[in-house]
Amino acid sequence: MNIVGLLLAAGSATRFGADKLQHVLPHGVAMAVQAARHLKSHLPRVVAVVKPGTQELSARLKAEGCEIAVCDSAAEGMGASLACAARAAGPADGYVVALADMPFVRRTSIAAVRDALASGAPFAAPYFRARRGHPVGVSGIFFEQLLASKGDEGAKQLLKENESRLRKIPVGDPGVVRDIDTPDDLMPPLKV
Repeated sequence: MNIVGLLLAAGSATRFGADKLQHVLPHGVAMAVQAARHLKSHLPRVVAVVKPGTQELSARLKAEGCEIAVCDSAAEGMGASLACAARAAGPADGYVVALADMPFVRRTSIAAVRDALASGAPFAAPYFRARRGHPVGVSGIFFEQLLASKGDEGAKQLLKENESRLRKIPVGDPGVVRDIDTPDDLMPPLKV
């Protein structure tokens, strides 16, 4: 099956106060590179969408084996980035949509979403403690809807309209719900 990873790396990162996608994690790898590596580990083809003027980030993601798509309309929100990524990827059997500011998603969670798509799920998402996380799997039959994505919601409306068709995958991976918006989000989670 031709399942393509779509890495959304075109956000503005205003709350972080710096270029968060190139922020180096404690083990020495940039946040977006970590997210790309995990996605590439289970998907041979990954399209990373970036905003204009991010040559260094583009070069780093390309070095990880990602195809780069520059989205001129990235400032319009995640939906515009998703549409750019889908356009660059072209028709496929399915898409695994991941966010570059979620570097702690385990590879097993990505594989579970991919496998759900490969087995015929129209949509798939990991759930950690009843919270839907990322990456989100979208069947290729929704390619046209992905191309029409806009605003800051990404595929949220599409998922809402098809809630009954979503395959929920329970995972023991807190990384699927841990996005990094501020430097404080990088602090280790408290043990409860």
